[in-house]
Amino acid sequence: MFQQRDAPISRSVVGVFACVLGLSLTAGGVTIWLTQEVRREQEIIGRVLGQLPKGSTSELSELPGELRWQFWLSLLVLLNGVATILALVALARAYLTSQNSLYDVRALATDILSSMDQSVITTDSQGIVTSFNPRTRVMYKVNNEGHRQPIESLIEGDTALAELCRTVLASHEAIHDRDTHFEFNGTTHFYRADCCPVHDPSGRELGTVLYVRDVTERVLSDDRMRRMERYMGLGSLAAGLHHEIKNPLGALSLHVQLLGERLEEIGHPDDVLETLAVLETEVRRIANVLESFRSFASISYLSAEPTQPAALVGKVVRLIKPKAELQHVTIRVEQSKPLPQVSLDPGRMDQVLLNLVLNALDAMPHGGELTIRISTNAAHLLIEIQDTGRGIPENVRNRIFDPYFTTKGDGTGMGLPLCEKIIRQHNGELDFETSTYGTTFRICLPLDQPSLASEPEAAVEVSA
Repeated sequence: MFQQRDAPISRSVVGVFACVLGLSLTAGGVTIWLTQEVRREQEIIGRVLGQLPKGSTSELSELPGELRWQFWLSLLVLLNGVATILALVALARAYLTSQNSLYDVRALATDILSSMDQSVITTDSQGIVTSFNPRTRVMYKVNNEGHRQPIESLIEGDTALAELCRTVLASHEAIHDRDTHFEFNGTTHFYRADCCPVHDPSGRELGTVLYVRDVTERVLSDDRMRRMERYMGLGSLAAGLHHEIKNPLGALSLHVQLLGERLEEIGHPDDVLETLAVLETEVRRIANVLESFRSFASISYLSAEPTQPAALVGKVVRLIKPKAELQHVTIRVEQSKPLPQVSLDPGRMDQVLLNLVLNALDAMPHGGELTIRISTNAAHLLIEIQDTGRGIPENVRNRIFDPYFTTKGDGTGMGLPLCEKIIRQHNGELDFETSTYGTTFRICLPLDQPSLASEPEAAVEVSA
């Protein structure tokens, strides 16, 4: 991994320097000993020459000169040994300095890679992982033993990265902004990857390096922005439809009712009256749909007041408990204590919670467990509604907040869009996580709410 911090000097290098220094010191000691021996021999020969007759010293008179040259030669060797030791010490200091500099650079690179908020993975020319930074463990839930194995074995469930590496190794060209996703414990994370070939100074290709960024929040924000753009367009459309259709529809409903009363007076057959009753029912249903559409798309006002979230949840649980018992669904409420009061519209939040809970029950027709969690962090109130149903199909997950989209035979498709609108009016967010093991809807509301409008507006009945 990238977090390798070796010692600045290896033992082998220290051993070589110690051996060379030891040999140099030994050679210096031997040279000093030889120099002393030469000086002692010169003194001995001088005394011997002084005791011999003058005519017999002609051959021995050359020995002091030779010993003198040996002395200077030994002294020169000693000086050379001293210079060698000094050069070795300077070389050792230079080596230590370069090693420390290299260690500092490597430590800095390690710290930079460790603090990056994106995954960095390197592979060799065969696609085998050679290193990865700590962020990779967080994003892909891998352990420290993940290197020296194929990338598809390192990251189970994400074959797109392995395919990306193979493409780069085959084409020898970098690839940028390749989108992929990774599922862990039923949660889908969206990633964006770049892959580039790695070369040594001679130009030989060594492998690849992958940069993977977590863009889950960006994808969710873009999705919410697209929904908001649709809502803005629906506002003007709703106002026009309400103005152009409601009045004629009201007149039609009134005349159908008058016609039915007239027919009853003159005694027409019952089948005619039944037909008029059907017409009256359908006209009323169209009026209700039109009113719900207007309420959804128009600018509404909240009746905000300090509210205890646990009381809202308790009220909803009491309402749906008989239905849950009929379906053999166990209800479990988990909450942190104490819970602060939050400024919100209790009537609208009742609609949101009731709709989400009824949707959860519909997802568990043959029994299961419904869990409602209430908690807070530093700035937000969190309410989670989790079921153990079959989950939301992948092909409709990005459409569940669209108006009039429903997978129920008797649904209107306005429940979740209205829930999201109410949560947005409270300056909060409504998101969900789903898998084949169930679905969790998460409401996030700020604890310190900005001022909310207080003009009342007729509540719209939310269909589950």
